[in-house]
Amino acid sequence: MSQDEALLDAPDASAEPPVVAFDFDGTLTVRDSFMAFLRWRVNRTRYGLGLLRLAPAMLAFLVHRDRGKVKAAAVREFLKGLPREQLEVQAREFAETQVRRLLRPDAVAAWKRWRTDHVRLVIVTASPEVLVAPFARGLGADALIGTELAFDAQDRVQGGFVTPNCRGPEKVTRLKAAFGADFELKAAYGDTSGDREMLAMAEIRGYRIFKGEP
Repeated sequence: MSQDEALLDAPDASAEPPVVAFDFDGTLTVRDSFMAFLRWRVNRTRYGLGLLRLAPAMLAFLVHRDRGKVKAAAVREFLKGLPREQLEVQAREFAETQVRRLLRPDAVAAWKRWRTDHVRLVIVTASPEVLVAPFARGLGADALIGTELAFDAQDRVQGGFVTPNCRGPEKVTRLKAAFGADFELKAAYGDTSGDREMLAMAEIRGYRIFKGEP
């Protein structure tokens, strides 16, 4: 074999490593982290009152089936007007105090096994990025893709989102925007129909395979 042929057969050291994507809520965690955070930051009475006020939005969901609208209503009810800095502090405190109650040990073990390979580990979630960010940092994620909260000119929570709800086809759209249209999705893990499209494009597909309890 000539030197030129050997170079052609050699692996491309400059190629980007493949992506391994994990859904967050229900996959890496045992429950929905967004609602858990909302419940954690207020007392029981305030939380119950907030849920009552959300009843119309939940009933409307039965017609429009748009989870993003329900989530936006919850943001308006519980977080509107909160300064970004204060929200980030609360998100860190929530992660620090609740991480052992939320993360599935078998999912974290799988995450750590992938960490030993030459891959990019990514969390892809419908939950607000700002709330999942402390967990992503703790896990050493290479990237976090989630739904982005809208903030007003004073950097306070506005009560909506600046991106579509990161669920279903939007997960694939956001992955391609982050890593390129032709990126390699080595593996993906999820637990709901909102992960279907992401799982479909992965070489290794893990659907509801994590059952561990903290």
